[in-house]
Amino acid sequence: MKVQTQKTAFYVLITYIAVQLSGFLLRIPPIKSFFLQFFSQDGNEEIALAGWWSTISFAIAFLVCIFLISKNKNFWDVFKGEKASIPVSIGWGIIGFFLVFLGQAIGAIIETGLGIQKGSENTETIILLTEVAPIMILATVVLGPILEEFVFRRVIFGSIVQTQNFWVAGIISSIIFALIHLDFTHIILYTISGFIFAFLYYKTRRLLTSIIAHMLLNGFVTIVQMNAHLFQ
Repeated sequence: MKVQTQKTAFYVLITYIAVQLSGFLLRIPPIKSFFLQFFSQDGNEEIALAGWWSTISFAIAFLVCIFLISKNKNFWDVFKGEKASIPVSIGWGIIGFFLVFLGQAIGAIIETGLGIQKGSENTETIILLTEVAPIMILATVVLGPILEEFVFRRVIFGSIVQTQNFWVAGIISSIIFALIHLDFTHIILYTISGFIFAFLYYKTRRLLTSIIAHMLLNGFVTIVQMNAHLFQ
């Protein structure tokens, strides 16, 4: 059963990597030209295409992962001990959002002390895509967090924690989580967030908890960034 679970985890990881790399297909002129014809020529068609491509590819990856996981009833059997109840897990997910928010505030203070300027290029790109293609909200707030929790918490953290202690598994998975966002200037913020998500999963033994916290965080950031002009 453990071998089967490892295979499922590997396939989930490969699915996630595939969706991350799928964007490179749009760099092939014939493929890019084919899809651009479905968008109005208003000067933002390439941005709109990128937003729709990301959302659809994430949706496909989500469905593939759900199918893979459904074939393995032992996939979620990572920790020993009883899992927290659903209400408790949801409660911790909400608390987790505030923990991540606090963690990022501390991380921002550390970055300021190191001379790192505020503002994330990765976040700005996502907001631009969302403004041009609102469907991107689905990828940013729902599909993205779920897929990332599948991969970074269940697959990576969940695999490591079965042979190492929480701290080792948490730190390694959090650093990988930070690196995959390709925003190296703010790697501290992503690492802190990833570690808190891992803690939430470990605390309740349910991935639902870290998914809720992750979705709330992304939703909050999206709302604030898209309405930043109201605060100026």
